[in-house]
Amino acid sequence: MMSRLLPMPWHTLMLVIVWLLLNGASWGQLVLGLILGWLIPLLTYSYVRGHASIRKPLALMVYMVRLVVDIVVANLDVARRVLMPNRHLKPGWIAYPLNMSEPFPAALLASSVSLTPGTVSVEFSADNKVLYIHVLHLDDEKALCEFIGQRYEQPLKEIFGC
Repeated sequence: MMSRLLPMPWHTLMLVIVWLLLNGASWGQLVLGLILGWLIPLLTYSYVRGHASIRKPLALMVYMVRLVVDIVVANLDVARRVLMPNRHLKPGWIAYPLNMSEPFPAALLASSVSLTPGTVSVEFSADNKVLYIHVLHLDDEKALCEFIGQRYEQPLKEIFGC
């Protein structure tokens, strides 16, 4: 019965927190945030039912912090490469072999890669076993694939249990 009334409690909590951060904390905003935080997951639950769910929320928080740090570091690296007087960029393509079968964690992996400056996820192969990525500067394809696997894919597999 409780799962019918509150189908996605983590989503509800996140929606309320984001609502209060965006609109300021007051009793009225709290009530409106609680209503929206309850109503939105209730209405959208049928669309996400059956998808991979978060098994380790703390690991997700660590992943998000790691991703933000990587975004900052990659921004600095791209700025350095672009502003260098003798910029010798070697753009390239890689075909990253996916080791996960769930579509949602794979989409999060592609989004994580695209959020990091200097890399863009372009598309999945027809069988969803390969993610094609364009790289601003490619020195070593194997090292980049290992980095993506260790830094992003392994934690996502742990978080979603796939």
